[in-house]
Amino acid sequence: MEYLQVSAADDFRAEHIYKSYCSTFPEDERRSKDQFRQLFKNPKVKVLAILNELDNIGYLVLWELTDFVFIEHFEIFSEFRSLKYGSEMLAHLFRTYSHVVLEAEPEHLNDDAVRRIAFYSKNGFSVIDENYVQPCYEEGKNSLQLLLLANWAPEKTDWIKEEIYDVVYC
Repeated sequence: MEYLQVSAADDFRAEHIYKSYCSTFPEDERRSKDQFRQLFKNPKVKVLAILNELDNIGYLVLWELTDFVFIEHFEIFSEFRSLKYGSEMLAHLFRTYSHVVLEAEPEHLNDDAVRRIAFYSKNGFSVIDENYVQPCYEEGKNSLQLLLLANWAPEKTDWIKEEIYDVVYC
């Protein structure tokens, strides 16, 4: 697998990513098109296309923060799921970054949330905050009660949440 940084919002890969992003993530869990386009101008953000041979199989939107990397969005496209690509991508990420954090829906919401938490647990993540609230992306959208997961066990999570709130959701 390869990871190609998409560096411009008008790149055909960025447009493909945004189209899938809109169909996969509920409106409250995603940025508007303008907000998404702004990510490419932020030096802390990497939008990576995940490639297997010549196939574009998914993407990763991550933030390189002070002492950890925050995965804002991660998707393996539906036709490539259940082929171990997601696990391989996370293993690659762990080799590159020692501290990785992400948000996920609580298991009680639906079967997809149950599978997602099981996937993250199997791949080295554990819940570090059960009372995490994802701020709304913009006026008219809702904040969300989510879980905060990490691949390590920080003693406190306040500093993690504070940096996510101040940098990612500002």
